[in-house]
Amino acid sequence: MESDRTSSSSSPKGQGVNFSAPRSFVVKLRSKCKETFFPDDPFKPISQEPNGLTKTKKTLEYFVPIFEWLPKYNLQKLWYDLLAGITITSLAVPQGISYANLASIPPIIGLYSSFVPPFVYAVLGSSNTLAVGTVAACSLLISETFGEDLLKKDPNLYLHLIFTSTFITGVFQFALGFFRLGILVDFLSHSTITGFMGGTAIIILLQQLKGVFGLVHFTHKTDVVSVLHALFTHRDEWKWQSALAGLCFLIFLQSTRYIKKIKPKLFWVSAMGPMVVVLVGCLVAYLVKGTEHGIQTVGPLKKGLNPPSIQYLTFDAKYLPLVIKAGIVTGLIAMAEGIAIGRSFAVMKNEQTDGNKEMIAFGLMNIIGSFTSCYLTTGPFSKTAVNYNAGTKTPMSNVVMGLCMMLVLLFLAPLFSYTPLVGLSAIIMSAMLGLIDYEEMYQLFKVDKFDFLVCMSAFFGVSFLSMDYGLIISVGLSVVRALLYVARPSTCKLGRIPNSVMFRDIEQYPGSEEMAGYVILQLGSPIFFANSTYVRERILRWIRDEPEEVEFLLLDLSGVSSIDMTGMETLLEVRRILVSKGIKMVIINPRFEVLEKMMLSHFVEKIGKEYVFLSIDDAVQACRFNLSTSKSEPCS
Repeated sequence: MESDRTSSSSSPKGQGVNFSAPRSFVVKLRSKCKETFFPDDPFKPISQEPNGLTKTKKTLEYFVPIFEWLPKYNLQKLWYDLLAGITITSLAVPQGISYANLASIPPIIGLYSSFVPPFVYAVLGSSNTLAVGTVAACSLLISETFGEDLLKKDPNLYLHLIFTSTFITGVFQFALGFFRLGILVDFLSHSTITGFMGGTAIIILLQQLKGVFGLVHFTHKTDVVSVLHALFTHRDEWKWQSALAGLCFLIFLQSTRYIKKIKPKLFWVSAMGPMVVVLVGCLVAYLVKGTEHGIQTVGPLKKGLNPPSIQYLTFDAKYLPLVIKAGIVTGLIAMAEGIAIGRSFAVMKNEQTDGNKEMIAFGLMNIIGSFTSCYLTTGPFSKTAVNYNAGTKTPMSNVVMGLCMMLVLLFLAPLFSYTPLVGLSAIIMSAMLGLIDYEEMYQLFKVDKFDFLVCMSAFFGVSFLSMDYGLIISVGLSVVRALLYVARPSTCKLGRIPNSVMFRDIEQYPGSEEMAGYVILQLGSPIFFANSTYVRERILRWIRDEPEEVEFLLLDLSGVSSIDMTGMETLLEVRRILVSKGIKMVIINPRFEVLEKMMLSHFVEKIGKEYVFLSIDDAVQACRFNLSTSKSEPCS
């Protein structure tokens, strides 16, 4: 190989490697920031518009999505959205009361939370299908975080702290969306969410046994052992009448879900089920004067729209750590759940949602909600599924739900004061049975055992320890797995596919041909301080395990997206070791960023530009015709 080659490496078949001057720091920083925070390049279509007015219009549509879909709105869409909005309202009322009861706050707060937030989401949300409301998991987590002692000591302070934690949630979600830090949500993997939701469903199901059996005394702890202990300790309080009613309600609700499953067009039967339970329960409790016979009911619900609650936000240093913890943890879970659900249904309709826009919408929804007597809201699965099945076309269905909730609050709220707690328990239990995804867990077990372990750690951690510990353990295992991928990157030995110039992994393609005297390795991850020792030892092991004498080591770096100084020093160290054994090392297809660093650090000068090639075939041809006759240069 000619030693005077200065601009590129070439071969009889190949185009030379581009050794152009490295980009400036500012250019590289801009490129990195764009790829990190704007991977979808959302402003490119706006910048391509010819005139300023159109650019302003497109910018407004991007930041406030209602300006994009409202001008195209028509009566046909309104009909579908009207039907969907009324249908999800029938679910919002019983769920709002039930989940507020789960959070140990006044039931009317659950109704308030389905009035104001839907209007905010309709203006700012990017999903045409997502329906806004409260969720069971976060409701229980809020109750667990603030605890029974505070609730008994000062119920008003307890409620004010929940408003404050909702405000913190909103600020946290808005900040993540505004600064485009949705990457943080990615640490909640699909396996973690599946296990967490399943474990949460188990403890919520057990918590509802209090209402089913009509118990007066019960534990506020959420782990399985404590709940079962409380249930059997207070056997003397069990009421068979309540248990029978709960069983009948549950059978009815599950029957409606089964009807929906076998005949999807009858989705409205399942959607109306909870409202039927509430109305029947209210009627029976009213006619038989249930409170006089030990039937526990929701209690008084006053008429009227959401009163302001901004004056109740409490930032007392004594409770601030607790408030911040509740706000951030529930905010992260609610955000991950809402975005995942929105994306899932968007895929079904061949649409797209913007995760960062969703975070901003959720954030402002909860900030404004905390000012208007609402607690944490997001996009619950059950309500969104009903919205989708009802044929919703735009976020207008949330506006319809908000208007219907306004009518309920103004005129009908007191009627629901007779709702028996056993009916609410049955509604929650029916909803929770659908959250335990056995099929997905089995699929994880079949496909990836470590993913299954992550899922089960969340499931059992939540069930037997607490919701925070279960989440922490599962996320911790996910992070450990990510670190293992980084610290132990994949490497493979390549062989030539017969009668071609393609080189592939010899384990995956056993028919590929190994070339005598050549070891061709492909590195598949960034090379930096955390894995450089492993990379060095693995390369040397490949050489050591080779049965025949090795003359050339070819390193394919096409899968190496980045490298640091430690990584480059490691490669130089490997080269020095190989040169001492009479083996020549060749670099193949380093990516732009990697090659830039190699040039700036004089790595290329030290190994020689003639040892850098664009493709494996180029390198093999050059080694075959040139390197075999050249003398290895002294190591730097």
